[in-house]
Amino acid sequence: MATLQSCSSSVCLRESSALLLPRRNVNESYKSRTVKWRSPRGAVVPNFHLPMRSFEIKNRTSTEEIKSLRLITAIKTPYLPDGRFDLEAYDALVNTQIEHGAEGVIVGGTTGEGQLMSWDEHIMLIGHTINCYGGSIKVIGNTGSNSTREAVHATEQGFAVGMHAALHINPYYGKTSLEGLVKHFDRVLSMGPTIIYNVPSRTGQDIPHQVINTLAQNANLAGVKECVGNDRIKQHIEKGIVVWSGNDDESHDSRWNHGATGVVSVTSNLVPGLMRDLMFGGKNPSLNAKLMPLIQWLFQEPNPIGLNTALAQLGVVRPVFRLPYVPLPLAKRVEFVNLVKQIGREHFVGEKDVQVLDDDDFTYLDRY
Repeated sequence: MATLQSCSSSVCLRESSALLLPRRNVNESYKSRTVKWRSPRGAVVPNFHLPMRSFEIKNRTSTEEIKSLRLITAIKTPYLPDGRFDLEAYDALVNTQIEHGAEGVIVGGTTGEGQLMSWDEHIMLIGHTINCYGGSIKVIGNTGSNSTREAVHATEQGFAVGMHAALHINPYYGKTSLEGLVKHFDRVLSMGPTIIYNVPSRTGQDIPHQVINTLAQNANLAGVKECVGNDRIKQHIEKGIVVWSGNDDESHDSRWNHGATGVVSVTSNLVPGLMRDLMFGGKNPSLNAKLMPLIQWLFQEPNPIGLNTALAQLGVVRPVFRLPYVPLPLAKRVEFVNLVKQIGREHFVGEKDVQVLDDDDFTYLDRY
């Protein structure tokens, strides 16, 4: 049995250190200095365009692939009663889009209420979507901001988690000059495929054609989501710039009469199959006319109020609203049920019977 010896702590420490320190063999030391360590190379591709200096590409997509998309759905973000994302309902919505032929989704856009998300929520949802569905549908993350610094940082993070392309709006409220617009977009275009979103009714500032034409010199500009109208779309098209209509009510004519590639659609959240037919099936004025009452109903109040109300009544999302959004009034909710019956319940998402929800059925959240 070992005997304990009394000694000063300083002596004990010195003795213990001397006993415990391993002695390396001279030959082993020589070998360790001459062996060159190599990093694992499996699934690692150099990727120098990312400002975050990431060397791994998860779902790299070319700008040309984004340019070819015809039906892009601005996907809804559903919530749980405590305000967190309802990922089960969200996954069902995305799966339905894939099954009915949508080619891309905008994650965290205006329709997806990116404006009510923290950036952590925003990037998490982009990452979730790309990891679960990136092999089946193009994931376009809304990483735009009226702050260039925020837009740059969010876009770095979005591409780092694997999004295929970014959606960028022009700085709103604190508007800038035309030269400022060019510099703002230049900073984010360097990172990867980008769609610029022009919606003056929301931003308070138009992005004129000359700005887009200047930015088109950058190979990463996939195109423009244009909400000004078909005359502007035609102007872009004549310069070889890809355009998606941002207005569902104009999208048929934009596609077939004015040369738009397709649409970034809100209505396709509800009737993805019919919107695909509208974008892929050639001119179809009768289908366009059939959808017009639904489209007009959806946009009688600012988006996404109508969509949130409709999806709740279809039973595919919980009737939970992050304020300041509130549902359409009861009379309008009754109108929606009649519209579903006219168009055909089989064309709408979900499997439950459409119903008129009472005012008390809705939950409103101011903290989440």
